Amino acid sequence: MASSPVSDTNNNQEVGGRFVPKEHDALQRHVAFFDRNHDGIVYPWETFQGFRAIGCGILLSSFSAFFINFGLSRQTRPGKSFSLLFPIEVRNIHKAKHGSDSGVYDIEGRFVPSKFEEIFIKHAHSNANALTSEELDGLLKANREPNDRRGWLAAWTEWKILYLLCKDKNGLLHKDTIRAVYDGSLFERMEKERSEAAAAAAKKKDISIA
Repeated sequence: MASSPVSDTNNNQEVGGRFVPKEHDALQRHVAFFDRNHDGIVYPWETFQGFRAIGCGILLSSFSAFFINFGLSRQTRPGKSFSLLFPIEVRNIHKAKHGSDSGVYDIEGRFVPSKFEEIFIKHAHSNANALTSEELDGLLKANREPNDRRGWLAAWTEWKILYLLCKDKNGLLHKDTIRAVYDGSLFERMEKERSEAAAAAAKKKDISIA
């Protein structure tokens, strides 16, 4: 199904027909990975494709597509009618910023270095540059705002999926990994690594057959 590109010429968001996230807007860059056709809009099937590209299974990818698009679509489309396609407009993603978070994104979607460092100052007790599962739970608990069930659930889901996918063999979620997820570069790296691994495996199979 065709999508309608987002136009934002005043902010130079479109270059050569492709939506380009603002350089200073880390939240846009984080979400833009899931805009698979680069039109500035993320549909549920694109969210699904993005999660599959970074190694998530079909069930987790399906859940994430529904949860994310259902939860964020309305806030990113102010003044527009409800859509059963649950599109997310990347340029307005800051409007969908939930509560009970770390504050690493400000209200405009910009990265706040001091808030990022605060995560590790306050919660990284066993390793200064990583979080354990228990420390991650402590972070989530500390960030909870009263009567903010939507924010609690969103924060818990985001962090738990990140931990599931990116913890090391010792159960540590490293600082550089967390930093990379904030601007979306982690997703790009994970997709590239999976693609290269698949290509190497296919080449090895061809050699063994020959």
